[in-house]
Amino acid sequence: MKLRLFLAVLVSGILSAAVTSAASPESKLTELKITLPETSPPVANYVPAVRSGKLLFLAGHIPRDTAGKPMTGKVGTAVSIPDAQAAARRTGLALLATLRQELGSLDRVKRIVRVEGFVNCPTDFTKQSTVINGCSDLLVEVFGDAGRHARMAIGAGSLPLDCTVEIALIAEIK
Repeated sequence: MKLRLFLAVLVSGILSAAVTSAASPESKLTELKITLPETSPPVANYVPAVRSGKLLFLAGHIPRDTAGKPMTGKVGTAVSIPDAQAAARRTGLALLATLRQELGSLDRVKRIVRVEGFVNCPTDFTKQSTVINGCSDLLVEVFGDAGRHARMAIGAGSLPLDCTVEIALIAEIK
């Protein structure tokens, strides 16, 4: 009886420690020294986000460099895979900035549900998933397991403004 009680308390303490030691997304950004960019206004007739129930749908975002200039070019010809992954990561930062703007805090995100990634590439390019990992990896860094998501990575013959990638996101809200 005492052994069962001891094991129950031990397991409870371990689980409690694991839950309390998990960093919130906002504190994780600070820990990783990540500064989110300013949000950009839509470039056409749409809104950056729509909430339906507990889901928040973010419009497609494009990568911008630190000066705010769109990151452009076709992956596999004018843009290397590492540079395209960096563009996808920059797009992920923009998505996080929009999430924060819409919710007030990333700590209100319960989980990332889906990422939809488009890669500007020629028809024979087949590494779209590798490129979009730049965004997916960032989401897991910031949200942990709640950042793991369903995803699609599609090649596109062209994208708006000749951007390297365009990525949309669906998040579940607490």
